[in-house]
Amino acid sequence: MTWASIDLNADLGEGFGRWRLTDDEQLLSVVTSANVACGFHAGDAVTMRRVCRLAAERSVRIGAQVSYRDLAGFGRRSMDVPADELSAEIAYQIGALEIFARAAGSRVSYVKPHGALYNRVVHDEEQAGAVVDGVLLSGERLPLLGLPGSKLHTMAEKAGLPTITEAFADRAYTADGGLLPRGEEGAVLTDPATVVERSVSMARFGVMTAHCGRSVPVRARSLCLHGDTPGAVTLAGRVRRQLEAAGVRVEPFV
Repeated sequence: MTWASIDLNADLGEGFGRWRLTDDEQLLSVVTSANVACGFHAGDAVTMRRVCRLAAERSVRIGAQVSYRDLAGFGRRSMDVPADELSAEIAYQIGALEIFARAAGSRVSYVKPHGALYNRVVHDEEQAGAVVDGVLLSGERLPLLGLPGSKLHTMAEKAGLPTITEAFADRAYTADGGLLPRGEEGAVLTDPATVVERSVSMARFGVMTAHCGRSVPVRARSLCLHGDTPGAVTLAGRVRRQLEAAGVRVEPFV
């Protein structure tokens, strides 16, 4: 499926204390949705407050990027967390971000898992259900952003929660439409021309080329660019300009 418009999201607030990974202010001048780290893989109270304020000032939608409790591994290590514990931690992260979003005159508009949790809930029904239960526990019926066909979306739909399909401009895909694991060569795409071409192809025609060279269909209402990709700000700007030049409106999905 193709869209007359597409959302452009990025992972933001991925710092801790004096350490900063993402150029939040510059990225927030380009993207339409911000996946804000909620303290479990990155982010702290000051960072969350700052990013929410900047996002609200630019009318960028604020999303809770929830994660396993893994600061040391940046949330990229898979963990076997009991379902009731995981659901509580998801609700905790959403609630923490909501405080700062409201203080900035905005709200948390959606939820997106991060890293290992994102990949796990594509196939793991129990962990996907725990994320959904965490959203419900937070007291808000928030949309869940994730890969098309994931267990996360299946469980969310069963619970009556909205789902938003997502594609990645700067990640390589497998032939079955999954993400190529980060540990494999070529998993992260850094060539600007390649990223821009893929973005326009996915938005306009609903297809992209997998790592193996095959053409793979993509159903995406939102397009993600990682904030920690080298040259992320310049890359995001190029992607947005080319999408708009191709006749695709770049606007929030919520």
